[in-house]
Amino acid sequence: MVKKTGSRVAVWFDLDGTLIDSLADLGEAVNRMLVELGFPTHPAEQFKAFIGDGAQKLVERALPAAKAGEVELLEQAVAAYQRHYEACWHEQTVIYPGMLELIQELREKGVKVGVISNKPHRFTVLCVAHFFPGLGFNVVFGQRANTPKKPDPAAAIEAAAICGVELADCVYVGDSGIDMQFAEAAGAVGIGVEWGFRDEAELRAAGADHLVKDAGDLRRVLMELGVV
Repeated sequence: MVKKTGSRVAVWFDLDGTLIDSLADLGEAVNRMLVELGFPTHPAEQFKAFIGDGAQKLVERALPAAKAGEVELLEQAVAAYQRHYEACWHEQTVIYPGMLELIQELREKGVKVGVISNKPHRFTVLCVAHFFPGLGFNVVFGQRANTPKKPDPAAAIEAAAICGVELADCVYVGDSGIDMQFAEAAGAVGIGVEWGFRDEAELRAAGADHLVKDAGDLRRVLMELGVV
């Protein structure tokens, strides 16, 4: 359990479903891709089950089941999705209430902060720069070619080295079972948020150390952990 403050501790966040509600833009980009390729689209809520494992898995899950195993089609679909997302990634996306202020407080108190996401790295960097300008995140990692995706702990190990902290002194905040598995694999404290794309049952089953209902609740848990 973390009981350190300031620069001796790090708090890292997932992005989609944790810091930002990007469901509408992600779904819009995928549906535009499906229309382009002549396939049926999905209702917005369905995308909650598709998101979390990176762009390729998102597209694969959205394609008709009979087509998802076609390698050339999948490559074409991923490229089309990324092209459409490039056009709409910030149109409907919003920051979850209280998260901007919480990160500002963490930075003011010297806590190392970062984003570790399975979203493609370029889009992760774009979103962080656009929605959280000037906050000085210590690390911003999306999915990168030479680093395994969450729940593999490789990104956490790299982030800890950059931040100059021990993994046991880190907190990871996310909205999915993958995020909680990532925290556990890294030896960090895992906090599951209930406002995201997955439900409480998934977070509990994946071993969340704490569950929180809103940004104020998250701040309370961070206080209990000694972070703020």
